[in-house]
Amino acid sequence: MTEHPTSHDGGHAKAAGATGPAEPRGAVLHSPDTPAAMALPAQGEPSGAEHAQVPEGQAPSEARPGARPGSQSDTSSGTGPGAGAGTSSGASSGTSPGASSGRTKRGSKSSARRAADQDAPHGNSGNSGGVPGARGGGDKARREGDRLRFVGAATRRIARGMDLDEIVMGLCRATVPTFSDVILVYLRDPLPVGEERPVGPVVLRLRRTDRIPDSPEDTEDSVTDGVLQPVLQLQPDAGPAAELCEVQAGGALAEVLRGVRPVFGESATSRAALTELLGEDRPLPVARRVILAPLRGRRRVIGAAVFLRRPERAAFEGDDLLVAAQLATHTALGIDKAVLYGREAYIADELQRTMLPETLPQPTGVKLASRYLPAAETARVGGDWYDAIPLPGSRVALVVGDVMGHSMTSAAIMGQLRTTAQTLAGLDLPPQEVLHHLDEQAQRLGSDRMATCLYAVYDPVAHRITIANAGHPPPVLLHIGGRAEVLRVPAGAPIGVGGVDFEAVELDAPAGATLLLYTDGLVESRLRDVWTGIEQLRERLAATAQLTGSDHSPPLEALCDDVLDMLGPGDRDDDIALLAARFDGIAPSDVAYWYLEPEDSAPSRARRLARRALERWGLESHTDAVELLVSEVVTNAVRYASRPITLRLLRTDVLRCEVVDDVPQLPRLRQARATDEGGRGLYLVNRMARRWGATRLSTGKVVWFELNR
Repeated sequence: MTEHPTSHDGGHAKAAGATGPAEPRGAVLHSPDTPAAMALPAQGEPSGAEHAQVPEGQAPSEARPGARPGSQSDTSSGTGPGAGAGTSSGASSGTSPGASSGRTKRGSKSSARRAADQDAPHGNSGNSGGVPGARGGGDKARREGDRLRFVGAATRRIARGMDLDEIVMGLCRATVPTFSDVILVYLRDPLPVGEERPVGPVVLRLRRTDRIPDSPEDTEDSVTDGVLQPVLQLQPDAGPAAELCEVQAGGALAEVLRGVRPVFGESATSRAALTELLGEDRPLPVARRVILAPLRGRRRVIGAAVFLRRPERAAFEGDDLLVAAQLATHTALGIDKAVLYGREAYIADELQRTMLPETLPQPTGVKLASRYLPAAETARVGGDWYDAIPLPGSRVALVVGDVMGHSMTSAAIMGQLRTTAQTLAGLDLPPQEVLHHLDEQAQRLGSDRMATCLYAVYDPVAHRITIANAGHPPPVLLHIGGRAEVLRVPAGAPIGVGGVDFEAVELDAPAGATLLLYTDGLVESRLRDVWTGIEQLRERLAATAQLTGSDHSPPLEALCDDVLDMLGPGDRDDDIALLAARFDGIAPSDVAYWYLEPEDSAPSRARRLARRALERWGLESHTDAVELLVSEVVTNAVRYASRPITLRLLRTDVLRCEVVDDVPQLPRLRQARATDEGGRGLYLVNRMARRWGATRLSTGKVVWFELNR
C-alpha cells in the first residue's frame, strides 16, 4: 500500500507542498513479517514512482537505499524483482514474499542469494533507510552505496530549484519518506542578501514542513478557523511546531547554529536547542530519532532543518549526520543564490520601471496609450523606451527609441538618452535638432553606443505633425476610414554614428487618425524580416479599423492589445515598446489668435479682445478673471518685448490663455513688499489660475495659465 505524504507551507493559507498520487515520492510497505512501516527510497531521483529491476547478479537490496533483501515492492507495477505478487496485500492473496512470479528468469547464483536472504532472520539493524532486516558485513558496503546514490539524487533535486520555494520544496520532497518521516525547515526572517549585515536579533520562521500521513484519511493539513495548520504529530499528545523562534544570544540554539554541523538530539545542548526551536510544549523524539542541521550560506547561518523519525522506524546512524550535512549545505547555498538572484531581478525590474514613464500625460487635443514588453520574463530590462512630452502652445512631443541590446547597460544608456530628449524637448528645439544633440550625447557615452530614435511633434491647432527619424522603423498612420499607411519618413542614420544630418518632414494629422510608433521588436524576428513585419502590422491595423466601422476610430487601448496579439510564439526576440496617439485636434472655432504691438495700449486691447471671445463662446462668467489675468501677463510682456506679442485663447476642457514674446528670460514669482509699485501680477495669476507656467522657446518665451470652464 502506497501512502502519500502531505505538506504544509508555514504561515500560508494553502499547503504548497501537498502531494497527491500524481507525484509519489516513496512507499511504505506492510507485511505480516514486518508490521512496522518501512520507507522505501526511490532509485535515482527521490520523486520517481517507478523503480528499475535489479540486474542479474545484483543483490535486490541494491535497488533502494536501506531496503531489506527479498522484501522489495514496486509501487507502480505491483511486483518486486524476483518476487511473486509482492504487493502490500500479498499475505491476504495467499502469495508468500519469496514466491516466484514466473516473469523473470534469474541465474542460479542470484536465486541462491535470494533464497539465503529470505531465510535471514528479521531484525532491526538501524540502517540509513530505517528498514528492518538488513544484515552486517557485505550489507554495510551496499548501504554506503545506497547512501551515496540517495545523496546524489537528493542534491540534484535541490539544485533544480530556481527560487527559494522550489529549493526548500526540493529538500522536503527528497528526504520524506526516504530519509525521515518528518522535516521542518526554518529560515531567517528576513533573509540576509549578499554582503549585507542584518541588525537586530536572529529570528527563524517556519518556512515549510513535510511528513508522512498518520492515516490514509490524513492527506490534508487540518484547517482551524479558515487558517491552514501544520499537522506534525509524531506522538498523539504532540502539538504543532512553533511558527516563529527568536534565537537567544548565548543560548543553546545559538551555540548549535554557530557550530554549523548537524547534531543528534541526545546531548543536553542539542535537546535544549530543539526545545527552543520547536517550542516548550512539544514532546521531543528520543535521542537518535531527530537531527538538527544548521543551514549555512556563504557568509552566515540562514536557517535550520529538523529531520525526525517515528518510534517504529530505525533510528538514525552516525553516517546519517554526513547525509544531513550534505543536504543542508546544498540547500543553504541554493537559497543563498536564489535570494541573490531575486534581488538582482528586483533591481533590474525597478531600473526598467523607473526608466519608463509611469503614466502618460493627457495633453490637449490628443489621446495616448502605450505598451512595453520585455524580451524575457527573467530579464525584464532592455534599451527600448517611449515618451510623451507636453510642449508650449498645446503641442506634444512623441518619442520612441531603441538602444542596441537588452541588458542592464542598455537600460542605463536608454535612461540617459531619454533624459537628454526630455531636456531638449523643454528647449522647444525642432525634431531634427533634438536628434542631432542626441547623437552627440551618444558619442560622449561611448564609441559603441548605438540607438535608433523617432521624434515627432504634434500641433493640435494646426493639425500638423513634424517627424524626424534616426534609423528607426517608420510610423504607421491609421485614418478614421480604416485606411492604414506607412508614413514616408527619411530613415537617417542611427544615433551614435556621428557626423550625419537629420531631416524632418511635416505631414497632415487629420482629426480621428491614429499614429502608431513602435520598436523593431514588434515587426522583426528570426521568422520574418522588418519590412514583412511592417506590412503585417499595417494589414492588422486596417482589419481592426474595419471591425469598428468607417465612421469612428477603434478604442485606443483595445487597438494596442490587438496589435500585440499579432505576435507569434517565435516573435519575441527583442523588447517591444509601443506608443499610440489619437489625434483629436482643436477645432478652429475654439481658437482665438491675435498679434499685439508692444505699446502701452496693448493691455487694454487684450482685455477687449478676450471679452469678445468669451462672449462668442458663452463663457461670460469668466470675463472678470480672464480680463484681469490677461492684463497682468500682457503688461509684463510689453515692458520688455521689442517685437509683436502673440495672444491666444483656447477653449477645450479648460480655458487656456498663452502670451508669447521675444524675451528669453522667464518671469519669477516673488512676494512684493508693501512699498513696491509692481511685482504683484504673477502673484494674482498664481492665486486665481488653475495652473500656470512659463516655458522658454527658441525665439523667446511663452507664459500661460488655465481656468476651469
